[in-house]
Amino acid sequence: MRKHVKGNISWVGFIDWELETFHGDDYSIKNGSSQNAYLIEEEKNILIDTVWVPHRFEFVENLKTEIELRRIDAIVVNHGECDHSGSLTTLLKEIPDVLIYCTANAVKSIEGQYGKHGWNFRVVKTGDTLDIGNGKQLVFVEMPMLHWPDSMATWMTGDNILFSMDAFGQHYAVEELFNDKADQCLLMREAMKYFANILNPFAPLVTRKLAEIGKLNLPIEMIAPAHGAIWRSNPLQIVEKYAQWADAYQEDQVTVAYDTMWEGTTRIAHQIATEIHNQSPNTVVKVFNVAKADKNEVMTEVFKSRAIAVGSPTACRDILSSVAGWLAFLKTLQFKGKKAAAFGCYGWSGESVKILQSRLAEAGFAVVDENIRSLWNPGEDDLAKVPELVRALLA
Repeated sequence: MRKHVKGNISWVGFIDWELETFHGDDYSIKNGSSQNAYLIEEEKNILIDTVWVPHRFEFVENLKTEIELRRIDAIVVNHGECDHSGSLTTLLKEIPDVLIYCTANAVKSIEGQYGKHGWNFRVVKTGDTLDIGNGKQLVFVEMPMLHWPDSMATWMTGDNILFSMDAFGQHYAVEELFNDKADQCLLMREAMKYFANILNPFAPLVTRKLAEIGKLNLPIEMIAPAHGAIWRSNPLQIVEKYAQWADAYQEDQVTVAYDTMWEGTTRIAHQIATEIHNQSPNTVVKVFNVAKADKNEVMTEVFKSRAIAVGSPTACRDILSSVAGWLAFLKTLQFKGKKAAAFGCYGWSGESVKILQSRLAEAGFAVVDENIRSLWNPGEDDLAKVPELVRALLA
């Protein structure tokens, strides 16, 4: 069922209330999500994006109730990832000759995923336009690596709406469609989680692309992303947030992340948290056992933090696999301007702290020399080193 967006623009996407994970199981969904597709009905009828493969049949059948499919003049594919292009194979069985506007890299990704069917691609680049009648145009803006090489955004003149693809989106189900109707705390929380876990590796590109879009002086009245709420109330607020988040973002927060075997490392983690509060009562402290906590939620807290402390006991002359996997993900996110410290217990060989320090440095953190390396269970001498470690983190 369509939902009115603005003028002759309708939302024809899919709200996915039951979705629990995304990108396989790599991204957690806590508050549902949506795959947003839009139908523009001017002198030309334009479909912007489709929905995910599991919902393709329902999407096409619903679309048939809104418009005779052969009246669709073109499909704009802002991004070839299957959550946005997944209905093309079904839809193009009905309208095989429809024009598809996308970037050159999108042709590669679409044909790579679905095969070569001789579809009617029209490759576009930044500044190219499509006249849709009634004095309105679609203007295409390439956005490579935000977050795929094939990505672009589409600007609609007249209605002054930016179809922003994955940028400015959230995995958040909003039946009421618009940002002013959403729970504001959840909305910004999910927007930040999305940026921290998906877009932060490309933060320098975000900064440059925001500057490029700013120079275009587009009178943006609405931002319609590919997931989550449409920004109609003060839409530039999310652009301003992206500018902040892309600039080595941090708050007055420290996150402690660890795993343990026999609770000794847990004791150190909790002591570090207590000492952070003692030394800096206004600093927010978060503590997570990474084997039990949702990694995307933890990474959102790391994104907000100015420093982290990471702990693992030594196991088989290495660190626990739970911490190793967590650190591998941390490295991919390329956080900037943050400090880190390492701690852990050992019974025999005791390599974990040095390994943690090395991997934290590889992940781009400024690692302090101060650490806690405790033989068996932490004693008073070990815990007496905590204040020094915390001072180094907070300095």
